[in-house]
Amino acid sequence: MGPEGLTRATASAVLSANYVAARLGEHYPVLYRGHGGLVAHECILDVRGLTRDTGVSVDDVAKRLVDYGFHAPTMSFPVAGTLMVEPTESEDLAEIDRFCDAMIAIKAEIDRVGAGEWTPEDSPLRGAPHTSRALVGEWDRLYSRELAVFPTGIDPDKYWPPVGRIDQAYGDRNLVCACPPPEAFAE
Repeated sequence: MGPEGLTRATASAVLSANYVAARLGEHYPVLYRGHGGLVAHECILDVRGLTRDTGVSVDDVAKRLVDYGFHAPTMSFPVAGTLMVEPTESEDLAEIDRFCDAMIAIKAEIDRVGAGEWTPEDSPLRGAPHTSRALVGEWDRLYSRELAVFPTGIDPDKYWPPVGRIDQAYGDRNLVCACPPPEAFAE
């Protein structure tokens, strides 16, 4: 990569993070803006006010992103209740726009919760991620299957999560290692 390549990659990452902050700033508060409202190579989206006002958590937003085909950004670091978005230099504008469009659509879903159309528990945010099994199984949710699994329309390249929502706090506290015992690695 060399010094010139590293400089270009850094500039691209900073530009991309500022683009995300500009696109999403009217939908989510952006923390740690510097002079001129700029961010560094990451932008931190604050979900805490939305959680306070609607009951929709940062976990709900992160899980719903899976339905849009995205792995969730870093959650609750360095600030609890936030998403740290770090677009790398390898992300093209179309992918960054797709991510921003997903976050804006998720904010519209949060607004529907805030307006009383759904409770947080009955929303596609709390039901996320939606699996193919959920799509073809008995449907007892207050929102459509289409909204659940194809929120941006039918995508032939859709990523299907292998499992629905799990209790991640329980999993963090009750780790089950599926690795061989340490003795198996002894020489």
